[in-house]
Amino acid sequence: MFVPSFLRRLFKPAMRPHVDFGMREQSVLCMGPHGLHRMSYVEWGDPDNQRVLLCVHGLTRNARDFDVLAQALSSDYRVICPDVVGRGNSDWLRVKSEYTFPLYVSDMITLIARLGVGHVDWVGTSMGGLIGMLLAGQPKTPVRKLVLNDVGPLITAESLRRIGQYIGKAPVFPTLDAAEEYMRQVGASYGMLTNEQWQHITRYNMRSVKEGYTPIYDPGLGDPFRMMPILLNVGVWDAFDRICHPVLAIRGAESDLLRRETWLEMGKRGPRAKLTEFPGVGHAPMLMSEDQIAVVRDFLLSSDEGAESEPCQAS
Repeated sequence: MFVPSFLRRLFKPAMRPHVDFGMREQSVLCMGPHGLHRMSYVEWGDPDNQRVLLCVHGLTRNARDFDVLAQALSSDYRVICPDVVGRGNSDWLRVKSEYTFPLYVSDMITLIARLGVGHVDWVGTSMGGLIGMLLAGQPKTPVRKLVLNDVGPLITAESLRRIGQYIGKAPVFPTLDAAEEYMRQVGASYGMLTNEQWQHITRYNMRSVKEGYTPIYDPGLGDPFRMMPILLNVGVWDAFDRICHPVLAIRGAESDLLRRETWLEMGKRGPRAKLTEFPGVGHAPMLMSEDQIAVVRDFLLSSDEGAESEPCQAS
């Protein structure tokens, strides 16, 4: 049957124009044992997109570590990158002993409630992966897919003691160039990064002070590490074993935090994680290169039977 062209145009669905939403800075008010604190986060992609990805950083890092990954995934996701309290633009806690995982998990639940979605996917580097693991192992968890970047359910006492030696120190650098030299030294295990990437890392991991530049985190983060001697390994295998959604476990082949035997075990028990290892990288892959981004993107956007739209009932 002949249909005039003007009628075809009338009933043809309108094409949604591509919109570059850019990055937006937001914050949410969270409650701790000794009062309220503000947690900052940055947001990428369509704010109306119900497909949400949380990217949570490592121990002394912040949301801007994920700029490159967030931009790459912002056409598929509403990407949310928080500054965990005490880091980046978030508040510092008055009582330093509260810098603990129960508070971090609680803050993330507050953030997810603020976003108004029933479930999220999660990319967590180091500490951010542990927060995601603890949340993903809860009954009625909102976490649908979980990417663990160079972290697992076992942290050795040796690793914790090494972390305790540097966390909480607040060196001051006279210039950003001096700060970048420092970042290149302490971040040598990140692998091959471009000059632009090192400049980005330095710019967003430093804050300006009277004497120059210093890391943008609360030195009090180190207090919990100094309160008691670290003698034993810390294991959260019970939380990992309860996870019932797909997990991708990424390891830097030269990592001193995620042992290879722990990583291999993660592929055999609990959610039986998909395993990926990046050569020439230690702790932790920065997820800035196209090959690393592609691994994360392919996992998150793949169709898996274990990633149903409704939250699962972790046992």
